[in-house]
Amino acid sequence: MQKTSKKNKQSSATSNELHSNKKKKELFQNFVDILPLEICYKIFSELDIKSLCAAAATCTKWNEVIEAGDHLWRNHCLMVRTVCQREIDGDRGNGYSWKVTLLRNYWKSKVKHAWLNGKYSNILSSSLLSENSMCPMDAETWGEILEAELER
Repeated sequence: MQKTSKKNKQSSATSNELHSNKKKKELFQNFVDILPLEICYKIFSELDIKSLCAAAATCTKWNEVIEAGDHLWRNHCLMVRTVCQREIDGDRGNGYSWKVTLLRNYWKSKVKHAWLNGKYSNILSSSLLSENSMCPMDAETWGEILEAELER
């Protein structure tokens, strides 16, 4: 009976693990490498904005596909447009991509929506406002907010 050293057993086990991991990687290939680009866009277009951003940060290949598909950001941008129509239309008119337009207006739409819905109507002092309740807005936006406050 031939004796095998402890070192050889460990080396053999490590080799088997590497072979097993390689097979697993082959089974779970990145769908972006396998599917046509149109199908990848369809998959990514089903994601909400938070998930789309997370997917873009997942790996280089996903990021490349998402960055190349500006139209993936369009529906999210149009949802923001319900609150920030003037801003979105202005940015699109100035030639900004859907993604850049969304990035420029997403936070503003959240803050503007809260103000327009009266979330801050009963605030007695600016010191009571959280930092999240403010962002740079133009005079027209503040005019819309003031009109909404006066109607209340």
